[in-house]
Amino acid sequence: MNLINEKNVFRNPVVAQAADPWVMKHTDGQYYFMHTRSDRLELVQSASLARIGEGKRKVIWNPEPGGAYSRNLWAPEIHHAAGKWYVYFTANDGGGDETRRICVLENERANPLEGEWTWKGALDTPVPGLDGTVFMLRGELYFLYAGYGHFPDYGSAIYIMRMSSPIKVTGDHVLLTAPTMDWEKQGGMAINEGPVLLHRNGRVFLVYSASTTWSEDYSLGMLTMNEQDDPMIPSSWSKSDKPVFKKNPEHAVYATGHNSFTKSPDDTEDWIVYHALPAPGADTALRATRIQRFEWNEDGTPCFGVPLGDEQELSFPSGDHGEREGR
Repeated sequence: MNLINEKNVFRNPVVAQAADPWVMKHTDGQYYFMHTRSDRLELVQSASLARIGEGKRKVIWNPEPGGAYSRNLWAPEIHHAAGKWYVYFTANDGGGDETRRICVLENERANPLEGEWTWKGALDTPVPGLDGTVFMLRGELYFLYAGYGHFPDYGSAIYIMRMSSPIKVTGDHVLLTAPTMDWEKQGGMAINEGPVLLHRNGRVFLVYSASTTWSEDYSLGMLTMNEQDDPMIPSSWSKSDKPVFKKNPEHAVYATGHNSFTKSPDDTEDWIVYHALPAPGADTALRATRIQRFEWNEDGTPCFGVPLGDEQELSFPSGDHGEREGR
């Protein structure tokens, strides 16, 4: 990351070779950051969003070699629910899509860098899938994931399920969005994946990634629901007919997707965290974590703007003093 401290500005990317970034700002004032490492799960704690890659880090999970969930550890997310920490991640045995499942770890300590992370198993989803996330609405916990299938083209679609606890799904899953439009089918597969939720202005926004992650046209789509409606009913949601965030060739930012959302340290600003590639056809190992502030439209919907280039100086998030380590 290129920081210019005397100007209190930074440039993207903030973390090199860091795909599928997940950033959570907790009530302790710390940011918790995870990204795909494939063979292990690593957690980073930082007081600074701009310096998120320079915080305290700890490998919290090394899978047992040769096990059913020992390979291709992807898209880890850390959440806090019912007084405990949970990490949801995708894993398999090295086989194909049909072997992928979303697994769960649990930690009871107040500081997730301390104590032991315990294995709670793979969630019993009706179909194989990846990119699991959770969200709470009106006191009910829900699980969303990208399940594999034909829609009619082969790929993945976003499903929702109820949860009886942070480690158990219940009932059937409901299809919320499938890749049916051309911009969702670039790169050789039809993909809706990486669901993440925003709850604001009386509405719930489900932002997801579309097309293949190796395609320069990997981008973000969005579903919108009124907060009083039932998220388990597909008709509660309306879908954008075009990407809400996509590549910026003018500034050499491509394959923008698999995002998360967070706030500035003082909670006055909204920030999107996402990965991108520096050129069309670039190796996916070069996917890097980027952050930028976003605004809200007059109608209460999010306005993500366009991806900002590496040469553009960005102001630090409000209240971010650039601490290198969490405390």
